[in-house]
Amino acid sequence: MNRTDKIIVALLFALLMGWLWHSSRVAQAEAHQRQLEEAAAALTNNVATNATSPVLSAKLPAATTNAASEDAAAPLSHIVPEQTVTLHSADMDLLVSSRGATVQSATLPAYRTTANKTSGPVILDFHPQPALALSGIPGVAPDADYTIIAETNGRAVTLTYRTPRGLTLARHIELRDHYQVVVSDHFNNASDETISLGFTNWVTLGTMYRGDTKNDEIAADSFAVTPDASVRHWSKQLPGLFGVSTFGCSGGSSRALPTHAEQCTAEPQQWVALKSRFFVETFASSATNVCFRLQAERDLSQQAFTVAQVSGAVAFPGGSLAPRATLDRTHTLYIGPKKLANLANLGPRTHDIMEFGWFSWFARLLLRLLNIFYTFVPNYGVAIIALTVLVRLIFWPLTHKSTQGMQRMREIQPLIKAAQENFKDDPQKMQHEVWRIYRENKVNPLSSCLPMLLQIPVFFALYIMLRSAVELRYSTFLWVGDLSQPENLFASVLPIPINILPILMAATTIWQSKLTPSMGDPMQQKMMTWMMPLMMLFFFYSMPAGLSLYWAVSTLLAILQLIWQKRSGAGASATPPSSATADADDMTRQMKRRLER
Repeated sequence: MNRTDKIIVALLFALLMGWLWHSSRVAQAEAHQRQLEEAAAALTNNVATNATSPVLSAKLPAATTNAASEDAAAPLSHIVPEQTVTLHSADMDLLVSSRGATVQSATLPAYRTTANKTSGPVILDFHPQPALALSGIPGVAPDADYTIIAETNGRAVTLTYRTPRGLTLARHIELRDHYQVVVSDHFNNASDETISLGFTNWVTLGTMYRGDTKNDEIAADSFAVTPDASVRHWSKQLPGLFGVSTFGCSGGSSRALPTHAEQCTAEPQQWVALKSRFFVETFASSATNVCFRLQAERDLSQQAFTVAQVSGAVAFPGGSLAPRATLDRTHTLYIGPKKLANLANLGPRTHDIMEFGWFSWFARLLLRLLNIFYTFVPNYGVAIIALTVLVRLIFWPLTHKSTQGMQRMREIQPLIKAAQENFKDDPQKMQHEVWRIYRENKVNPLSSCLPMLLQIPVFFALYIMLRSAVELRYSTFLWVGDLSQPENLFASVLPIPINILPILMAATTIWQSKLTPSMGDPMQQKMMTWMMPLMMLFFFYSMPAGLSLYWAVSTLLAILQLIWQKRSGAGASATPPSSATADADDMTRQMKRRLER
């Protein structure tokens, strides 16, 4: 291993140590936060139990009776038949039920259920826990029978329920553009007595389900009200709730795990989100809430641990309502695709629902550029190629200088080897002479690494962006039926489906390695030429086709640049290396005399 290789290994080791140190700090902070949340959850449950208000379970019962109420809750058997109204907008159809004044489902006509262009639209079904079910109010069951009246514009509906004691709850649900729903709850005490609203009122968020493809996921996010809050991605805690390691590796032991688990945080939340890989429901309110509860259920059909669905609820303080007094709460929901342009306008930090991580700003920039290219050529495969060309053009000067540097390094290798041989017994003199050769020939041994190091953030940002960009869902390109998934050609015929783009990527990487000026141990170079592409083939084979397309095109452009530099002489040395024409004995004598001075 030469000095350049040692420096590269040292840099990579330093990066690894920094990452491990950062991960340790994050793990300690998360452990401390979990302790605080467990204590807060215990306090919340204790208070709720003392107040005898219902606590939301994984599945709401058909009716909940409040022991502290002087009224009986709605009967278990419904006398009034359920009525439903479908609200329409250009983006979505919303099914509203009179049973609990809830949202049962949302239909998204712009998105189809499968890659087949004739398949039906995506339907986000919120059963078994529909959205907006209200519990904890004496005399109002979660599935109470409301009177429902639809407005003539087809975009709004008003639902009304009145308790025997004179409390009237009027809920107005309005469907707006860009997948937004505004819900206004108006409480009115029409009696001459003070009416209790219970200790805590829970509003459910519905249920989100994991898709059936390999790269699908299910998660939840929340953003607390506290000044120093950051967006909490609860998917990282979901395995731990079931007693599974954070890596989710439980194997056959997953059968012994509980079927569902709950997590509660007692902090007020600015917004809460339930999401799958491509779709999300967010909830925010004008009223101050007191806590948020998340429930998750396992997929029992899978041997290994897998979360199948998540649901949740937000709690608001109850209290009492004086005679003739009113109380208003307004909730805003977003039910639709995880599209950055829509999410960014919902509230503070809602763009973090995309979960772009460390490279958030860069991933958002790349996604905007991708959509700009799509406006000119409405095909996301072509848009990815255009984005790849732009990235290569930006890095062209660096890669050009890097290739020149590697060529110069190759030319001065005889000088370096001679210095290493003649001063092998004196490491200090050897190092001095090697750096003199670098200096006189204007060669920086680290210059060849810089373009690769700078492209690593680009690669990770693209990977994170393409992983969750709904724009790529069922987007086709040539033979690729879905850029958000592996190609999976002949999946129904072969035991292992064929993915052409990762194979093309590996082949072009080998070609690029053979064209790149090499130096150092030939055996080591030969091993790197083959081992690195094979490792990339293994890792990329099950990744989204859009990412493999980017890397394959990027490598092809790098090959074209190398060929151009070779034919134009741009990679050749402007001057021969110092002492390159001297024979070995003259060179040795010159180096010894120079060092003796």
